[in-house]
Amino acid sequence: MTTLGIDLGTSNSLVAYWNEDKAVLIPNVFGEVLTPSVVGVDDNGEFLIGKIAKERLTSHPDKTAAVFKRFMGTEKNYYLGKQAFSATDLSSFVLKSLKADAEKFLGEACTEAVISVPAYFNNSQRKATIDAAFLAGLKVERLISEPTAAAIAYGIHEQNDTTLMVIDIGGGTFDVSILEMFDGVMQVIAIGGNNYLGGEDFTSVIIEDFLSKNDLKKDDLSAEDFASLYKQAEDAKKSICHAKTGEITLNEINYTITENQFEIISQPLILKLREPIIQALKDADLKPVDIEQVVLIGGATKMPIIKSFTSKFLGKIPFMHINPDETVGLGAAVQAALKERHESLEEFVLTDVCAHTLGTEIVKEIGPNRYQEGIFSPIIERNTTIPVSRVENYYTISDNQSHIEFGVYQGESRNVKDNLKLGELLVSLPPETKAGSKMEVRFTYDKNGILEVLVKTVATGEVKQLIIQNNPGAMSKKELEEQLEKLSHLKIHPRDRSENRLLLARADRIYQMSLGERRRFIEFLIAEFEQVVETQDEKKIEAQCEKLRQQLDEFEGVNWD
Repeated sequence: MTTLGIDLGTSNSLVAYWNEDKAVLIPNVFGEVLTPSVVGVDDNGEFLIGKIAKERLTSHPDKTAAVFKRFMGTEKNYYLGKQAFSATDLSSFVLKSLKADAEKFLGEACTEAVISVPAYFNNSQRKATIDAAFLAGLKVERLISEPTAAAIAYGIHEQNDTTLMVIDIGGGTFDVSILEMFDGVMQVIAIGGNNYLGGEDFTSVIIEDFLSKNDLKKDDLSAEDFASLYKQAEDAKKSICHAKTGEITLNEINYTITENQFEIISQPLILKLREPIIQALKDADLKPVDIEQVVLIGGATKMPIIKSFTSKFLGKIPFMHINPDETVGLGAAVQAALKERHESLEEFVLTDVCAHTLGTEIVKEIGPNRYQEGIFSPIIERNTTIPVSRVENYYTISDNQSHIEFGVYQGESRNVKDNLKLGELLVSLPPETKAGSKMEVRFTYDKNGILEVLVKTVATGEVKQLIIQNNPGAMSKKELEEQLEKLSHLKIHPRDRSENRLLLARADRIYQMSLGERRRFIEFLIAEFEQVVETQDEKKIEAQCEKLRQQLDEFEGVNWD
């Protein structure tokens, strides 16, 4: 059975599959690979998906919905006539349409898929995507971030080692990913983004400019007139790309906008694009000059203003030799093939990172017997390569404390109220527990979206477990246990790993054999290495291992007499 690769986009969606040695896009009933992410109902109450629904956006705005991807994982409802639907419901209709197109094209039932999501989607948004797939009759084999999918599409046949940045601006979301390619390995090292910034916002600035220049407000227009204004603003934006000017005519009002005027009114949006790019570079500890290639994907990157901005800001002419609208879908199909272990992809390896920081809630002492609640304590930082396992120690704050509530959160804010709560684990404490009793909290997170939380009461040795899945129910109990078993080697603290213990044992042997300056030098090397090991950062530890090994080799080769 073929596993599909699906790009569920804000403006358009598409489906693809792996055909022996390449990814192939699947056409819809109109012979087109792009299906507008638009859902409507006709006068008989029948659902309309894609191109037909998009044609009715202007004429039947009260019975048609678009741009709903922006509100995945929220309680927002869309009304098609008198019926209310969530963004998840509407997305399921689009996925069901793509599934039907694929089954007709391939001549077989298709029930499994790899679906792309914005890199910066949180757990609620990812779960909503999986729920939509379930409603459409699809089992999600994996969610893949859109920039990573695009990088795969570009890099699957790339032979040279390189550091590249993928900038993905779709209809409603903006993502940036920094990746390294070496020896057939594609490693994501940092991601950033804004789930509420995309091509639709550039359309909106034209609408706002039209209303402002004509002393109008949105409420002054009927639903039909506003739908017409939206459609013309979208067309004007596209016209600027090739004709340098765009026009709108509404109720005998004529409006013209030039490319230069469009650049001026779009500057606030361009400034918003800078922030995630700068953050990703900082997280990767890189400068723009370190980026060797820039890849633009997503329909909005066709705008000259985006190409101009990225070229100036990063000092590189971006690559766009694959259609920006199609890149993510092709990459999703490659990922589906990787899951199926196709022979032609045996030498290709992909690693990913944790998009958001994962941590727990703590109480912080701010003075004698004064505490501040609701503080977020990170355990796995964003942009950590996955799979990963990290442990942190926490302590009780009072004598005879009966229990501890470990809230599990995702986000970047110092206050847990501003982050996303994923779950909670209640741990009972033995009677007469003293203040300062130690609790070990371990987070283990993998590429399938499984987060295992283990809390150990050190005094008793008792361990409590909480498992949080992006895709609950997708794995059987046996499959879940097998996956957690695969991750068990990660749960050994780096200081306890054989290779690190051997290195420290060697350093300690040389320390014992040395005196004076030699001994002080070795003591410094050991302390430096142990400090890095305590960070539990595998990349830093690996680099420090190599550094210490070289220093010990050099040390034993030097005549200190």
